[in-house]
Amino acid sequence: MTPVNYNQLYYFYLVAEHGSIARVSELLHITPQTISGQISAFEHGIGTALFSRQGKRLIPTELGIVVQRYAADIFQLGDELKAVLTRQHSSWQSFSVGITDVLPKAFVYEMLKPILQLPIKLICREGEQAGLLSELAINKLDMVLSDQPIQPGSHVKAYSHLVTESPMAVYASESLAEQLSADFPRSLHDQPFLLQGKKSIIRQQLIGWFNEVEVQPDVVAEFDDSALMQAFAQQGLGAFAAPLLLESQLLTNYRLLKVGVIHRVTERFYAISPERKLTHPAVLQLVKALQQDGRISSDS
Repeated sequence: MTPVNYNQLYYFYLVAEHGSIARVSELLHITPQTISGQISAFEHGIGTALFSRQGKRLIPTELGIVVQRYAADIFQLGDELKAVLTRQHSSWQSFSVGITDVLPKAFVYEMLKPILQLPIKLICREGEQAGLLSELAINKLDMVLSDQPIQPGSHVKAYSHLVTESPMAVYASESLAEQLSADFPRSLHDQPFLLQGKKSIIRQQLIGWFNEVEVQPDVVAEFDDSALMQAFAQQGLGAFAAPLLLESQLLTNYRLLKVGVIHRVTERFYAISPERKLTHPAVLQLVKALQQDGRISSDS
């Protein structure tokens, strides 16, 4: 079989998407005869028809559907390659990152700190994941940091990259931590606890863990903002859960002590980008630093 003619494949793909040679002719400003001839040559080359006609529409055959799927991936990669090749050097002078508002602020700082070593202006935007992904889709953001990957069926064409993960641990002020450390996790029962808000994916994992160990803490407050939750905990108003990798920052900045580790609850952090492969130098610097720090594997 001769190599695939990508010009013929492109005409086939557009007709499969639009169901009409006439419509594709209008889009490309090419005569219908040219498009029809290219598709016929493509079908002749593979030895089978790729379309059947239903009324005025051309519908891909069973094999045509398979070819259409491959073509979609091929031309998506082509668009990504074009974006990388045509992006001017000046566009690398800034790095715009969207940060979902449920992420721990201390973690975000530690994660983005390697980028500050580059001659790049860091621009941070905070908000809910849906809104940030919409900005990513129209190139207002280079990357989104989130505690959950992009959901299947999302209207945004983007890719999730797991950058690090950490078991959760319970922290509290010095006086409260002394009370709770002796018989953890049973010591949490009926004790004041600060819980993540409903937007946090880790919230349901924590509630499930409480049920598993048959412990029901007294949830005195809920927070969407992790920094605000830590400030309340610093005043001794309750214990709370945070990623174990933040232990040193919580001790240094808030004088909060670790009560115990919840090995069965893990928080994962994702970088969501419009590219299959991370290419922005700021992101590559970030991933390299995390690999050297041992937080992610070299094949992430």
